[in-house]
Amino acid sequence: MGAELPDYYFRVRENGAAVFRVDTENRQRRIEMDQIAVINIKNGEVKPQGDRTLTPEDLAEIERWMADRRALLARRDIDDIHRAVDYLNITTQWVQSKASDDQLEEVTDALLLAMHDLRSLLVRKKADRLLKGQDAAE
Repeated sequence: MGAELPDYYFRVRENGAAVFRVDTENRQRRIEMDQIAVINIKNGEVKPQGDRTLTPEDLAEIERWMADRRALLARRDIDDIHRAVDYLNITTQWVQSKASDDQLEEVTDALLLAMHDLRSLLVRKKADRLLKGQDAAE
C-alpha cells in the first residue's frame, strides 16, 4: 500500500455505505478501521455507529462522499441508457442477419411489448416537454 492512506474509508452497500475512520497511528503501525457510521445515499440519512458522536470533520467528509457518489451514480445511469441504445442497434442487426426462426419466436413478443412500453413513455414525456416549452414561451 502507498504511504499516505485516506482518513476515511467508505464500504459501498446497496443503498449507501458503511463509513470507517482509518488509523495508522498506533504502536503496531497496523491499519485499523473503526466503523463510525452507516449512510443511506437515497434519503441522505447518516446513522452514527453505537454511542458515537460524529465530528464536523466526519460529517463534512460524509457529505462530500455522498455528493460524489450521487454524481457517479447519475453518470452511470445515463451511460447505461446509452449502452441500451447501442444494444438495441446490435439486436436489430442480429434480427436482420443472424437470428433463426426459433430464436425470433422465443424473443419477439417480449421485445415488442418492451419496445411498445418504452415508446409510449418516450412519446408521452416528449409531448410533456414540448407543452412545457410552449407554456414557457408564452
